[in-house]
Amino acid sequence: MTSYDIFNGDADGICALHQLRLQHPQESTLITGLKRDINLLDYVHPVREDHLTVLDISLDKNRLGVERALGVGASLFYADHHFAGDEPLERQFSLAKSSGNQFLIDTTPDTCTSLIINQYLDGAERAWAVTGAYGDNLFESAQKAAEPLNLSQAQHQQLKELGTCLNYNGYGFTLDDLIYHPAALYRQIMPYRDPFQFIADEPAYLQLQEAYHADLDEANRSQPVHSDPHTALFILPNQRWARRVSGVFGNRLAQDNPNRAHAVLIEMTTGDYRVSVRAPLVTKKGADELCRQFDTGGGRQAAAGINQLCHSQLDKFVELFIRQFS
Repeated sequence: MTSYDIFNGDADGICALHQLRLQHPQESTLITGLKRDINLLDYVHPVREDHLTVLDISLDKNRLGVERALGVGASLFYADHHFAGDEPLERQFSLAKSSGNQFLIDTTPDTCTSLIINQYLDGAERAWAVTGAYGDNLFESAQKAAEPLNLSQAQHQQLKELGTCLNYNGYGFTLDDLIYHPAALYRQIMPYRDPFQFIADEPAYLQLQEAYHADLDEANRSQPVHSDPHTALFILPNQRWARRVSGVFGNRLAQDNPNRAHAVLIEMTTGDYRVSVRAPLVTKKGADELCRQFDTGGGRQAAAGINQLCHSQLDKFVELFIRQFS
């Protein structure tokens, strides 16, 4: 029997897995990649009695992989907060409890996979759940989850910075854009039960922080190509700093302007665009609905994206973006 840990390469995916493995250690094959590389079950070919732990990737986008795993007699533990399809799970799949399958799906806009796992583990590794929630731009949810920890304001800021840096590391067009491969970053975190010890002792984190702040400084010099009271749209150049920082730059814009929706587009060598959308934080709704209208679009209600928006569809996107959030 082979065990697979299949997880999104961002803060939420990494922190969700770290919580699980601190409580339930096991040898496993790691399957992860860029934050936008969500069809991760395509890389796994399980056989009977294999076990797949799948975290923070859309069930809707991995439907065929789930069906293939269930069909050969593998078991799944699946936790996620992205769009999972319009039908109840029982209608989508044969989920016999006797085979050991568990699906923890919650698509409400105030949660993330780290918080779903925190609830599953009864708060056993709560500080890492808070880190994941901060990284997913869910500041209020992170603060609420952290209440039993009685953290100081300075400690909250440390976990917020850690989550943001872990999330930043997941963005790029290719793995060469990243500071660390997400699997390598997860392995750096593995020895640390306490995130504050990781912050204090791990040299890899200092390098990640320095890169994040340098890239964010570049992004902060940009000006919106469209701005009104309800929406703002930025287009960043096809450079490594922009490809890395686009998502966390969008998160920062959302925090600074909670009543406004934001779109951050990155130019691609093809002339097309990679798109990140953040719904207004006061509503946390509409981002996924907008992006799913385009090929390669998806995500969750508060934050979504389009992997490749054709240049010819730019005007349509801008029109729908403004309409969606006006």
